[in-house]
Amino acid sequence: MAETELTPATPTAFSCDPALARAVEDWQRWLIHEKRASRHTINAYGRDLGAFLSFLQTHLGGPPGFSDIEHLTAADFRAWMAGRATDGAGRSSIARAMSVIRGFFRWLERNGHGANQAIRAMRSPRLPQSIPKPLTVADADLLLDSMDLLPGDEWETQRDLALFTLLYGCGLRISEALDLNRGQAPVGESLTVTGKGNKQRMLPVLPVVRDAMQAYLALCPWKSGYDAPLFLGTRGKRLNPGVAQKRLRELRLLLGLPDTVTPHALRHSFATHLLGAGGDLRTIQELLGHASLSTTQRYTAVDSDSLMAAYRAAHPRAD
Repeated sequence: MAETELTPATPTAFSCDPALARAVEDWQRWLIHEKRASRHTINAYGRDLGAFLSFLQTHLGGPPGFSDIEHLTAADFRAWMAGRATDGAGRSSIARAMSVIRGFFRWLERNGHGANQAIRAMRSPRLPQSIPKPLTVADADLLLDSMDLLPGDEWETQRDLALFTLLYGCGLRISEALDLNRGQAPVGESLTVTGKGNKQRMLPVLPVVRDAMQAYLALCPWKSGYDAPLFLGTRGKRLNPGVAQKRLRELRLLLGLPDTVTPHALRHSFATHLLGAGGDLRTIQELLGHASLSTTQRYTAVDSDSLMAAYRAAHPRAD
């Protein structure tokens, strides 16, 4: 029996046969070096696989090995999904976890560790087609103009303004912004960002983004080096995403904005407002770092909804 933990940043530990534990470690190295998955993806995959193997330990009455997972049935997988649902996991979380488990089993088969027939027939929970929920242009302006309502020192207020202006002005994911180091600060004409799959993309930087960033750097009490984190918390460490989300949540409550106003909604707003102003879908795809155009096309549905709402509100025969 081997007690293992998937990554230093992943708390989910589990017990399994030593050979299976080594395979899990090899799978993780493959994700890092071959798939070039991001740190956030590695952690998320690790939590999902660790939770699944922990379930098997209880479900099977002992630490699982290759023979055990090779002979799992559809009923076993359904029991795992039912357990996740009972624990409060939503359909999207269960679907993501099933995708991770299915990918792990495919890797095992390709590397000669055996095949499981049942998982090939398993279907993930059906998900409703989600449509991004951007802010209106007016609400985005209100949000960025109201940072001084938040408690904290002046440098913290300016940090939040720089961060949220960057998300809205350049369409970054919150993880991409918080992973930036001081030497990558967007104070020039362009910014190079490393996104999902370690893919890099170059983004134009608006003057309003540069101005907010320069003001933050001038006020920041920690004058660190090129490789130090760009966005810092009150203790001088890299800003935690949860802190940024909490700050935005506090501000939206003060302003009476809906609970759909999140850091990721600023990225949605960037794309939707560009599209509404006549931006080309392919260009927006490149700016967002989407691997597939179909992901970017969700924003056409958002823009169509806003156009129809404006039509119904303005047309004299709309009633």
